[in-house]
Amino acid sequence: MSSPLSPRTASTPPSAPADVIVVGAGPTGLLLAGDLAAAGVRVTVVEKRARESNLTRAFAVHARTLEAFDARGIAEPLLATGPFLDTLRIFGRGRIDLSRLPSRFPGVLMTPQYETERVLEERALKAGAVLRRGAEVLGLRQDADGVEVDVRTEGDGAESGASETLRAAYVVGADGVRSAVRKALGMPFPGRSVLRSVMLADVRLETKPDGLPVFNSGRDGFAFLVSFGDGYYRAIAWRRGCELPSSAPVELDELKALTRAVFGTDFGMHDARWTSRFHSDERQVPRYREGRVFLAGDAAHVHSPAGGLGMNAGLQDAANLGWKLAAVLKGTAPDSLLDSYHDERHPVGKLVLRLSGTLVRSVLLASPVARGLRDAVALAAAAVPFATDRGALMISGIGIGYPAPPGSHPLTGHRAPDLPLAEHPGEPSRLYEALRAGTYVRVLPRGGGAPPHDKADVTTVTRADARPTTLLVRPDGYVAEAADHG
Repeated sequence: MSSPLSPRTASTPPSAPADVIVVGAGPTGLLLAGDLAAAGVRVTVVEKRARESNLTRAFAVHARTLEAFDARGIAEPLLATGPFLDTLRIFGRGRIDLSRLPSRFPGVLMTPQYETERVLEERALKAGAVLRRGAEVLGLRQDADGVEVDVRTEGDGAESGASETLRAAYVVGADGVRSAVRKALGMPFPGRSVLRSVMLADVRLETKPDGLPVFNSGRDGFAFLVSFGDGYYRAIAWRRGCELPSSAPVELDELKALTRAVFGTDFGMHDARWTSRFHSDERQVPRYREGRVFLAGDAAHVHSPAGGLGMNAGLQDAANLGWKLAAVLKGTAPDSLLDSYHDERHPVGKLVLRLSGTLVRSVLLASPVARGLRDAVALAAAAVPFATDRGALMISGIGIGYPAPPGSHPLTGHRAPDLPLAEHPGEPSRLYEALRAGTYVRVLPRGGGAPPHDKADVTTVTRADARPTTLLVRPDGYVAEAADHG
């Protein structure tokens, strides 16, 4: 088995092998590295950035992602970093009520991406992951037994540092939209550009808008404001017809003028601590697995920022892949299990592209009549709980599941709710605490007799409610099997 790539740039032999090399130390790569290290897998994270970046495009952490963090014991520290909202405003007076979500986290956390990365990095390093910053991937080769990755490490004060070759059983490209791993594979990334020259900024406001977050669109474009809870607000704005390149600076006066055009006021915007400009594409690779190499997060799928779905989708990619890689490497599952990563996550990536695409096209409507009709529909839908509940389930990730074999129990493939468990001293009191063991969790009905001894890869608990259903829950919190009578 081979993969196209640039030739080796160093004659040094491959370094001591790792089990997995993760390329990219963003949220997706760090969650994956933490999961692998916690499972006893030797994992090295290779990150091109020499130091932590102030880049903070993502800010919304949805309910399903918070559940994944809860299953790792890191939800509470992250919740302390920003405001938690139970309602999203859309299109005029339209609302999506998140407070009705069947989750311990019925809402969305607004926090800068660097806070999410900080929590995930601390966990990964504590678990034993190795993080190498300032290391650029130049290419890779794979054979039947592993993958070699050519890496150039930046030297202090030099234009370029030493080059070396790393080897691992598997490699995961979580290195973003310009993924070096994807390019080394020669993997196509079909799609199209949706938004050009979107402005981002973290600013202070003299006047706090009512009902944050606030969004509006009009003839000139759109603007969005949300609070981070630390005195700064994230501003996202787009001017119709603007074609400036991503490298063009964002002038505060330009941002203020567009905000006034959309809202009628700029809220006294000042003191921008960070600005950026980017283009937004809709793209997805045809395959998430190529031999021993996998793609995750923005390396596999990108879309508009509408709905705040991008980072969350990448984190769910990592949660799906990590336990499967660990099981295969530990010999408790066949290599074919890794094919299910593409089978399960590629359709979800396609769904996220559709969801965000529908939202952004509704935002970009140019006709006042079309915008008025859109706002009226959004307001009417807000008065119908069924309609908004379904939207909340999909945007939050709570309603997303995986295909189940024919004849399976109806719960198979669905997200497992955080069930209360029978209380025993020193034992978990709810399902997502039990999932912190990183194993399958077998949930027995109450009064079903003494549970059998746990296997190394299965934790057995007893549910506290009176329902007779037995569940086998995967390490990522989805139901693998279920039975109503034992």
